Amino acid sequence: MAGGDSAAKLSSTTGVRIVVAGDRGTGKSSLIITAAADSFPTNVPPVLPPTRLPDDMFPDRVPVTVIDTSSSMENRGKLADELKRADAVVLTYACDQTSTLDRLSTFWLPELRRLEVRVPVIVAGCKLDLRDEQQAISLEQVMSPIMQQFREIETCIECSAYRHIQIAEVFYYAQKAVLHPTAPLFDQETQLLKPRCVRALKRIFILCDHDRDGALSDAELNDFQVKCFSAPLQPSEIVDVKRVVQETLPEGVNEDGLTLTGFLFLHALFIEKGRLETTWTVLRKFGYNNDIRLGDDQLLPPIKRTPDQSVELTSEAVEFLRGVFTLFDIDGDGALNALELDDLFSTAPESPWGEAPYANAVEKNALGGFSLDGFLSEWALMSVLDPVLTVENLIYIGYAGDPSSAVRVTRKRRVDRKKQSSERNVFQCFVFGSKEAGKSSFLHSFVGRPFSEVYMPTTEEQYTVTTVDQPDGTKKTLILREIPEDAVEKLLSHNDALAACDIAVFVHDSSNEPSWMRATELLVQVASHGESTGYEVPCIIVAAKDDLEPNPTAIQDSTRVSQDMGLEAPIPISTKLGDFNNIFKRIVRAAEHPHLSIPETEAGKTRKQYHRLVNRSLMVVSVGAAVAVVGLAAYRVYATRKNASS
Repeated sequence: MAGGDSAAKLSSTTGVRIVVAGDRGTGKSSLIITAAADSFPTNVPPVLPPTRLPDDMFPDRVPVTVIDTSSSMENRGKLADELKRADAVVLTYACDQTSTLDRLSTFWLPELRRLEVRVPVIVAGCKLDLRDEQQAISLEQVMSPIMQQFREIETCIECSAYRHIQIAEVFYYAQKAVLHPTAPLFDQETQLLKPRCVRALKRIFILCDHDRDGALSDAELNDFQVKCFSAPLQPSEIVDVKRVVQETLPEGVNEDGLTLTGFLFLHALFIEKGRLETTWTVLRKFGYNNDIRLGDDQLLPPIKRTPDQSVELTSEAVEFLRGVFTLFDIDGDGALNALELDDLFSTAPESPWGEAPYANAVEKNALGGFSLDGFLSEWALMSVLDPVLTVENLIYIGYAGDPSSAVRVTRKRRVDRKKQSSERNVFQCFVFGSKEAGKSSFLHSFVGRPFSEVYMPTTEEQYTVTTVDQPDGTKKTLILREIPEDAVEKLLSHNDALAACDIAVFVHDSSNEPSWMRATELLVQVASHGESTGYEVPCIIVAAKDDLEPNPTAIQDSTRVSQDMGLEAPIPISTKLGDFNNIFKRIVRAAEHPHLSIPETEAGKTRKQYHRLVNRSLMVVSVGAAVAVVGLAAYRVYATRKNASS
């Protein structure tokens, strides 16, 4: 494999912006002028204007603009602004002034960190011609401790503008650090490829292994070379590549060709030899950006949808995922264990389900494995919450279709209400209730977790998701989203807070009157919000902890309130006893009929009655006007006839 020119497309249209900073008198301006004009200046201004280096100065032919800076205190604000806009920073010190070298670690490098300037840094020792050679020590000895402390330093180089020594190289390394950065690919400390780089290269290897035999044959290796570098390998070059790998790593080559181990070894070798452009060329040819993620042009375009539309996987994507599940269920036990799931996502930047809200959202078996339903439910949840991330990860694990064919936008919920039915396959249920009402137990029971007597207050929203069997044999996916009591006010401060909600459940402790009173308040809040915004949602009241002694007042009040608001009576359940009264099927059934189970507040009833009166009045006026028009027409006919007879 050989390096090539493909990094240019990564840079912005303005090219690479390099900011030169350092103590006064270290040679910043002379360095810039000499690089741009190829001659040492006799008169140097205090600070140069932005300077464009010749486009043909470096192989990548990416425009480079160099920014000179002043280190005086009065210009410190401007310096900070320039550093924050930099793609790379060149820090200068004077080889004949050791104090300026010390200032790199005592001021300049800490200052970059303070300003949160996270770009590659090139350290340039200027005025090499003035250094006392009798006291000279190697650059490696000088810089090694500093580079250990400040990993953002990409390269250190000594130069002389006066003698034209390594001037172009300073900016070449700065440009290269931007276009071909080391940090995303390689860990300097461990001398290993970084995990995300390994995952991307593994995916590329699999894409190029057309016959799926676990090795790149000579023909596949040649195809790869042509795709990435627009030039074939000679047979002798292929032999040389495999020989280099096999001499150091015998398992890197087998009878079928170059293995994944050998492929990764080659890239580590390129990077160690400073040929980062080779690996970056490969990554970019396969659509990766500087974060080692697929670029936006490879992914789903922005999805146009209203707040009350959701996103679901298409049947095509679901079938693909079924195949993936079977492929990675190596032991054939009908579940993906942790190792199998890691293997499945080993070509993605990382597993998307390692953290909330996905980490504990689905049911798992005793060994922590995902069933097929759990696996598909996790994807359904991700599609609702972050469809772009969903499609991105589908592509990482091998989905080859058009990204837009993986998801579909559902019909608006307002339309569903008018049509009195929903076509959705995935429903999102918001779960409200007071503290200790039993919301978390409700969510946990939904995914088969055992009841716990220990109360753990919920401070953040949490989700659980699984499929619910329907009477006709189909499955619907239900997402339960617990809203902590303290988060309700913040949630409802947004106009479209309920737009994503297909149905709301209000949980109260049936043995505790204050719990019911708080559930009532929340129900009225949600209903009022829906009435005022047009995002009315079906609601169900759940009387939890049915195993405890019921509170008579709560039972009477809850029955009265539910009747007054036009809702079904509270549904008693006990998560402790495992008695759920078909609650989850009832939630899905209510969500499928979004015109029913919508609560009405007193204000809502008054408003509706007012609209009815207004409409009736308008109808009376309209009828009266029609009668008047008919009467006028009859009079005109009568008058015409009378005149004719006269």
